[in-house]
Amino acid sequence: MTKAQQIKLHNSAEKAMREAVKGVVVEHKKNGLPLAVWKNGKVVNILAKKVKVNGIS
Repeated sequence: MTKAQQIKLHNSAEKAMREAVKGVVVEHKKNGLPLAVWKNGKVVNILAKKVKVNGIS
């Protein structure tokens, strides 16, 4: 695989991951569910309504 192909694959994977995370945040906001995140070496729950992802309030 060439370097250009690797970069293209990486960019595609990153875009897919961002879209998946955005979908999870939207679903959690819609259902009023907290999000579990890793913070300072621990898992913590945060309110989805406090999370902003690419224009989602």
